[in-house]
Amino acid sequence: MSRFDAYRKAESMELDLLCVAPQANPPVCKILNYGKYKFEAQKKAKEAKKNQKIIEIKEIQLTPQIGLHDLETKVKAAIKFLEDGNKVKVGVRFKGRQMSHTEIGDVTMAKFLDYVKDYSNIEKKPTLDGRWLTCVLASKTKK
Repeated sequence: MSRFDAYRKAESMELDLLCVAPQANPPVCKILNYGKYKFEAQKKAKEAKKNQKIIEIKEIQLTPQIGLHDLETKVKAAIKFLEDGNKVKVGVRFKGRQMSHTEIGDVTMAKFLDYVKDYSNIEKKPTLDGRWLTCVLASKTKK
């Protein structure tokens, strides 16, 4: 029907005429209560926002000469973060003369990655940025 007839019919029913697809030929319109339609749309948007999971990036800092027990403690923390569905940024910090022996930090990072390989995927491979050897891990299981 024509636009004018549709508008007249919507007014006689005391409802609104909503254009759903204005690009279509002919345009597609609905006769409905616009206030109720807007309320339902807001309700759906609020529900969708409530159900979404925000992924955080948790950070774990290591040193090249970290003790085995300390490393295991950091691994437990990383596994907990990964099981919660978060990403983990692992950093090995070099101080002073440690910069001349970055291979020790590479070994420490490799040990750490070996411990968490069952729980994570490597999103960003270990790279040396200034005094930091950093790596980003993502969870294998999505929550």
